[in-house]
Amino acid sequence: MSRVVAVEPVLAGYPYAQQVITDVVGPLVAPDPARAALLRRLHAGAGVRSRHLVLPLEEYAGLHSLGATNAVFVREGALLAEQASRRALAAAGLGPGDVDHVFATSVTGVAAPSLDVLLAERLGLRSGVRRTPSFGLGCAGGAGGLARVHDHLRGRPHDVALLVSVELCSLTLQHGDDSTANMVASGLFGDGAAAVVVVGARHPLARSGAAGVAAPPAGRRRRTVRVVDTRSRLYPGTTGALGWEVRDTGFAIVLSAGLPDLLRAHLLADVKDLLAEHDVTPAEVPTWVVHAGGPRVIDAVRDALGLPEDAVRQSRASLAEAGNLSSASVLDVLARTLEHSDAPPGSLAVLMAFGPGVSCELVLLRMEER
Repeated sequence: MSRVVAVEPVLAGYPYAQQVITDVVGPLVAPDPARAALLRRLHAGAGVRSRHLVLPLEEYAGLHSLGATNAVFVREGALLAEQASRRALAAAGLGPGDVDHVFATSVTGVAAPSLDVLLAERLGLRSGVRRTPSFGLGCAGGAGGLARVHDHLRGRPHDVALLVSVELCSLTLQHGDDSTANMVASGLFGDGAAAVVVVGARHPLARSGAAGVAAPPAGRRRRTVRVVDTRSRLYPGTTGALGWEVRDTGFAIVLSAGLPDLLRAHLLADVKDLLAEHDVTPAEVPTWVVHAGGPRVIDAVRDALGLPEDAVRQSRASLAEAGNLSSASVLDVLARTLEHSDAPPGSLAVLMAFGPGVSCELVLLRMEER
């Protein structure tokens, strides 16, 4: 089994209370007073107290084109990717020269050379580093990226892989679009990144208690986990339920109100399928790492799996403190879980996230000692 030895989320540099964002962004999105009243209700009900933005709030009024927003994404996204990666490598006791493979995922901007190339130059990765850039996995990218890194390491068990997620969701703000989907998005998503260091089963750091794992920054004592198994699901007939409509003004969100019902209908069977090969039932899993997709998404997962409210506590906390970070969201929840969990060593955890397709990415983990 591959071993996750470090998880380091970072948030963008401009934090704001949700109400402050609503006051500034609301008139840009919904200038009509009737729609503005609905926007305020949607923002207030998003389960979000604060969000970090990649730009000062007053600068969003001047962003009107895909070219302008994407230039910010490339510049600032590379900086956040570097920051998260340096923290993760330091926490793992490794250096840039130790990285054999980089999997980079984002859905809020595009770059060519891709972000992994920009990151390689900034970090000083080896010229022969293997790279997998990914666009389009959406909010499922953190979970899907972890699964694909695990797949890679099964074939190269001595390697070190770096998973990097960068999402600058605020850059997708659509001026004057008072559709319900855009108003929900303007109150839900935040900006951030995350980096995860994973080693193959034959790497020295794969040994439990390996001495090379450094103390996490700021005195935090996080556990590590092993990746046991993964599953990917595409739900037929749902391609129009979640994603982007690419416009001259940027990425306009496509967000169906029926997504929570879709999860309620399918998620339990998918989780049971993952666990059945390991002779485990959902009731026997003590730890759940759930993408903080919004209060209704978290509710749907809790209800579909029959979980107690405490099982999604870290997802609620991530949502409240940072908003939905898209692909970085579930990695932020994972970091919080590893920092605070008291689950017994050897017990299982299920990590999950959902994206365009509609897709579901599941990762089965085994908890280790701190």
